[in-house]
Amino acid sequence: MGRGKVELKRIENKINRQVTFAKRRNGLLKKAYELSVLCDSEVGLIIFSSRGKLYEFCSGPSMAKTIERFESYNYGQEGKQPEKDSQSSYQDYLRLKSKVELLRRTQRHLLGEDLEQLGLKELGQLEHKLDMSLKQIRSIKIQSMLDDLSNLRRKEESLLEANNELKRKLEEMGVSEAAREHNIAYNAHHLSQPMDFSFEPLPCNNALQIGYSVNSAVRGEVNNVGFDL
Repeated sequence: MGRGKVELKRIENKINRQVTFAKRRNGLLKKAYELSVLCDSEVGLIIFSSRGKLYEFCSGPSMAKTIERFESYNYGQEGKQPEKDSQSSYQDYLRLKSKVELLRRTQRHLLGEDLEQLGLKELGQLEHKLDMSLKQIRSIKIQSMLDDLSNLRRKEESLLEANNELKRKLEEMGVSEAAREHNIAYNAHHLSQPMDFSFEPLPCNNALQIGYSVNSAVRGEVNNVGFDL
């Protein structure tokens, strides 16, 4: 059965912590010794306990010489690296400087300056560059003009639509105003005419006259009927 994985964290128990330190320290010193013997290498190991006690192992003549060798090697590498960086930076500076000078000279040539130093071949190349630049400028200019013309056409169409809409609204308002004026004139004309309040006499029924006897009338009708019989 294999050993379980040990969680790497500080051991809280003081006794267990001291026991673990002693075991791991001895194992580390043993590994350093084996490495120096098996690989014929110079190994220097320094350990300080939690109480500040020093434990060391050195396969060389002395720990001081091993540390001195380490410092000389490390500082020597640090001293060489800036020198290489400075040389690389200086070379980059020279390349950038030459590019800047070339660009400035080309700019002067494009402006028509310092052309006396150029030969026929260089002048032909410069002329070709200028022709290409002019073609590109004309192309961009034409495209810009076409874009502006398209924008103006869209604005014109928008203004025409707004004008037609306004005209339609004005026409509707004019028709409504004419109808209103017509109604006002019509009403004013009829109101100015005199109104006829005359009445025709209705036929009068004798039976409704005051003092007329209904019985005498009925009696006369009966007598007439009896006479005919």
